[in-house]
Amino acid sequence: MADQQALEEVVTFTSDLIRIDTTNRGGGDCRERPAAEYAAARLAEAGIEPTLLERTEGRTNVVARIEGSDPSADALLLHGHLDVVPAEARDWTVHPFSGEIRDGVVWGRGAVDMKNMDAMILAVARSWAREGIRPRRDIVIAFTADEEASAEDGSGFLADRHAALFEGCTEGVSESGAFTFHDGSGRELYPIAAGERGTAWLKLTARGRAGHGSKVNRDNAVTRLAAAVARIGEHTWPLRLTPTVRAALTELAAVYGVEPDLDDVDALLRKLGPAASLVEATVRNSANPTMLDAGYKVNVIPGEAVAHVDGRYLPGTEEEFRATLDRLTGPDVDWEFHHREVALQAPVDSPTFARMRAAVEEFAPGGRTVPYCMSGGTDAKQFSRLGITGYGFAPLRLPEGFDYQALFHGVDERVPVDALHFGVRVLDRFLRAA
Repeated sequence: MADQQALEEVVTFTSDLIRIDTTNRGGGDCRERPAAEYAAARLAEAGIEPTLLERTEGRTNVVARIEGSDPSADALLLHGHLDVVPAEARDWTVHPFSGEIRDGVVWGRGAVDMKNMDAMILAVARSWAREGIRPRRDIVIAFTADEEASAEDGSGFLADRHAALFEGCTEGVSESGAFTFHDGSGRELYPIAAGERGTAWLKLTARGRAGHGSKVNRDNAVTRLAAAVARIGEHTWPLRLTPTVRAALTELAAVYGVEPDLDDVDALLRKLGPAASLVEATVRNSANPTMLDAGYKVNVIPGEAVAHVDGRYLPGTEEEFRATLDRLTGPDVDWEFHHREVALQAPVDSPTFARMRAAVEEFAPGGRTVPYCMSGGTDAKQFSRLGITGYGFAPLRLPEGFDYQALFHGVDERVPVDALHFGVRVLDRFLRAA
């Protein structure tokens, strides 16, 4: 089991990493190098040799390997990103880059997404070095840049240009799983991610005839774009159940003692109460208009209008997604992928998933683990190019009323010290068994 020093270090490392501002504003506006150097130094102190890699100056990634005792065993990738989304200090109770520890809670941007997990990885690796622990399989550690944007400077760069560093890796573990979900009735659920919807960020362009705002214009680009955006926003996508989501619905139905009627999923979701939120975003594809850009003066009809849409699609549904967008945009609006990444699916009956379940339930004996599919995406998408199956497993035991999911990219992001201790113990237990 992880030692007392590991429990102390995970708190220190989380706080220290938060204080290193790695805000990713998109378009290359980020510098992860100070955080990468911090992580690399902590590994090197434990005798674990880190490699620092950059595609773009300042956008630094760290990769290291802990050799296992069984050379015939497949390797496991353990990865976390170093960048964070922006935060406005005036909106926060505590400064978002203070890393302040107040009343048993670590505050700041990255506390749950995902400098906490980065700190857990460092704490466990250093604990093993002190104890002389050697895992059964090789553990490859990767701290990445650019996850909060395109991942081109991070996991995409590593997968495309440095695949040799991940030789032998067949499975990967990272963020957004094994956190406490309180359902309001006293139950503790621990969803473990075994899938992700695909990313389809879209750019819509409507073209028309420019002219004076006072004249009749049947070829108005803004009108054409607005109509297409409205159709997309109002569209109801059909149900599409993947194996992961089927497993999630079946196991949740068992938890709540209801019939797992997958022929009427909407009715089943209503019976699951608050727990339905774990799956309701992943029973369908989605497309949400998010940005509009047209014109430069109120009395001028522009010749072009542009919109952006955040689309997400389930495994096996990309062609349906494309065809639906063709129909919804119509003949007067063109669309293209501004950014696209694959949908993922991982088996929930694998030995690795079983070991994750066992590790959580050892330290949360009253909790129930369930599989789920993430509505968004992670670096697992890029690492899947190397044949690595990805799971979401960043364990945290959270008190009731602590809305973990709302803190992702939210105001007053924070994590309890006790949750970090739980995470280290569970991660250590899982990796020793892996």
